[in-house]
Amino acid sequence: MYDAAMTTPRTDHELYRQVFREVPVLAALLDTEGRFIDVSDQWVRRSGYGVDELRGKAPEEIATPDSAQRCREEYLPGFRRTGKLDHVPLGLVAKDGAILELLIRMRAIYDGAGEHQYSIAVFFETSALARAERRYEDLYHSTPAMLHTIDAEGLITDVSDHWLEKLGYAREDVIGHSILNFLSDASRQQLDGGIREIIESGDRQNVPRQMLGSSGDVLDVVMSAHTEVDKTHGVRRLLVATKDMTARNRGEAKLREAYGEIARLKEELERERDYLREEVQVSMNFGRIVGESPALAAMLARIEAVADTPANVLIVGETGTGKELVAHAIHARSRRADAPLVKVNCASIPHELFESEFFGHAKGAFTGAYRDRVGRFQLADGGTIFLDEVGEIPLELQGKLLRVLQEKEFEKVGEDTTRRVDVRVIAATNKDLEEAVETGKFREDLYYRLSVFPVQVPPLRRRGDDVIQLAVHFLEQDCREFGRPCPGFTQSQVDAMRRYDWPGNIRELKNVIERAVILSKGDTLQLDIAGADDSRVLPLLPVVPEASGKLVERNFYTEKELKLQQRDNMRRALEFADWRISGKGGAAELLGLKPSTLTDRMRSFGLRKTLDGSRKRAES
Repeated sequence: MYDAAMTTPRTDHELYRQVFREVPVLAALLDTEGRFIDVSDQWVRRSGYGVDELRGKAPEEIATPDSAQRCREEYLPGFRRTGKLDHVPLGLVAKDGAILELLIRMRAIYDGAGEHQYSIAVFFETSALARAERRYEDLYHSTPAMLHTIDAEGLITDVSDHWLEKLGYAREDVIGHSILNFLSDASRQQLDGGIREIIESGDRQNVPRQMLGSSGDVLDVVMSAHTEVDKTHGVRRLLVATKDMTARNRGEAKLREAYGEIARLKEELERERDYLREEVQVSMNFGRIVGESPALAAMLARIEAVADTPANVLIVGETGTGKELVAHAIHARSRRADAPLVKVNCASIPHELFESEFFGHAKGAFTGAYRDRVGRFQLADGGTIFLDEVGEIPLELQGKLLRVLQEKEFEKVGEDTTRRVDVRVIAATNKDLEEAVETGKFREDLYYRLSVFPVQVPPLRRRGDDVIQLAVHFLEQDCREFGRPCPGFTQSQVDAMRRYDWPGNIRELKNVIERAVILSKGDTLQLDIAGADDSRVLPLLPVVPEASGKLVERNFYTEKELKLQQRDNMRRALEFADWRISGKGGAAELLGLKPSTLTDRMRSFGLRKTLDGSRKRAES
């Protein structure tokens, strides 16, 4: 094989062999398969092996196990692709068992046709340097980072184990291959074929690239590179550290997508909110209060006067007069119209939950507090809070309500953090709060804080022909909602509505009209005001003599007459319901009142259940 490798005349061959053998370095000549052909005398003396013992063997056969594995998996695959090895560490076992720590440089020799003929390797026994190189290589491979090294031509000369693990390759599939083979099409196009120019341009930091895994997956990465330059031969190699950004980029993409979806949903919700606000205003006529009576005009004038101010408002009126409608009208005409109006029905909140309802609570603040809750005042921040039935607030909580009105700050239940809010308060009640203050059931300072500007809502019986306008409005609204033709009122029905006392006010009128639409057939409206139970209609006005002695019909009732009519009407409703106040078919539902309101009026009129009343209901 040696003879086949040498083509010079015999004398030249002998001269060459003498020179090669006597060269004062550890040198070796290897065939195309990487097996020894010849070695220098210095190599023989240092290793202890003769030329005949080595000829036909590969270096890995006398290498340490670790070096033998590197030869098979890294050095030889890379050498076959590049034709060179530069200062790679190699551990060889001498004949006497000693370990030789060497660095090897090897070059492939080609003939004129470019065919590989043999290779020349030079070994440097610099023990300290070799151990350092070996230590460096071990650390390089084991470091938990994606590292790779490429030469001046862009061919991979080394990679870390983590790099192989991330991309799913074996070391022999990578060493000696161009780095371009492991980049995505988009990243290769960015390089535009100028890999060498990129390498020679020097150090780079956090350059975004895309790499291809063995399974075809694309990894988003950023690369930072350091160029090692040899003063004689230029760029020696490029050391590259890669950071996998795939999970982060995908997370950011999902986050951007989520933010986009949130923005879209927010915009959609805002459109729905505006639409629903318009629908509610049309449905409940928050922007239009029906009626033209002097009593209503006086109330509207007060609404216009206070709406655009920050003053707290106390709305006072009987049950069913439309206090909530007035609150909405004030809010809609205020500077806070675009902010929320949060309603709190103080009569429906359990005593022990008042503070949580108003101010919220922290998770675990009490039994059943499984999560944080935002209170109504915090929800109304920047807007208006409507405290309906404010007279029902427990006395012990009124001090905390007074604080939030005065200082505009509060704490959640179970939390020490003080929160500030900017809230306008509109309160409503059907109780006499002045009397409650005198009896000690309502704090005087809170009363004056709430009643900065009182608005009195007139009962329906004092609004004259407004009852007819309201009846027509409710009739058209209910017929449109039920999809029925809209009949007109007869004169007798109009007269009956005018004469009726309407103790339940507008709520009762709306219920009467809705019931009439449901019961009506064809063009006939069955209004049950002046039906069989005529006691619900006020009697004809009494006739009194003039000074001249002529009898005339009086066009008003005395307060005593009105109260007697209310008392009698309430008693008949209680008897009809067998003295049940609340629930389905109870007297409160029949009269269109809240059970608490009916109970208060029964107490003021001195009405109590009697055996005769129960007997009459049973007999009927």
